[in-house]
Amino acid sequence: MLKVSIITVCFNSSETIERTIQSVLAQDYPNIEYIVVDGRSSDSTLQIVDRYRVSISKIISEKDDGIYDAINKGIAAATGDIIAIIHGDDFYADGQVISSVVNCFDKNNIDTVYGDLQYVDRQDTSNIKRNWISGNYKKQNFLKGWMPPHPSFFAKKICYEKFGMFNTTLRSAADYELMLRLLYKHNCSVDYIPRVLVKMRVGGKSNVSIMNRIKANREDKKSWELNGLQAGMFTFIRKPLSKLGQFLKK
Repeated sequence: MLKVSIITVCFNSSETIERTIQSVLAQDYPNIEYIVVDGRSSDSTLQIVDRYRVSISKIISEKDDGIYDAINKGIAAATGDIIAIIHGDDFYADGQVISSVVNCFDKNNIDTVYGDLQYVDRQDTSNIKRNWISGNYKKQNFLKGWMPPHPSFFAKKICYEKFGMFNTTLRSAADYELMLRLLYKHNCSVDYIPRVLVKMRVGGKSNVSIMNRIKANREDKKSWELNGLQAGMFTFIRKPLSKLGQFLKK
């Protein structure tokens, strides 16, 4: 039975972290290692985490150099076959997410799996703001600005060991760069689960403001350059534009 290491990275997430933890503990798949990486929160995040200590495999609480550095710490500490990342603002859509992901890995003997994601209101999580329907994988879609939603992306740990973890020189696009590197550059095998796996509260780092989106777009371009890859003529224009349809698919 494949072991799944689920990593939650959080910092001052007292308003949302309990829902995240509960969604992990509600999974019906039995072989889960749960790792919480906290950036030394100053609110009550750690007290909430501590309530569930008996069900959490590892708790790391120390200063880090940003979210991707914290994720790398979690990956380094993980002992599972599959790595899953669910942030302190996010939660799994239901209790069968991990079992459906593992079944996909098992059935198709592949390296990575991804699914769909819903953006929900921060207070009323039943209020769906956007639907990110990923669609079936086609390598050339990266040239059109496509990417799967990172919280719904699962990869075997051997992929990180062979091709590297998150590039911490990138502040907002390291998730994009990682998936570009694994899927497009190194051709890791991949399959798509056509259903919502993760729900994310609105207000992600790279989408908070127009200025942040401009910075993220620059880092998208850098992601291709770091990997010695040639993007399409309109890749970086089409990438943010491709998200407009998410507001229509509610």
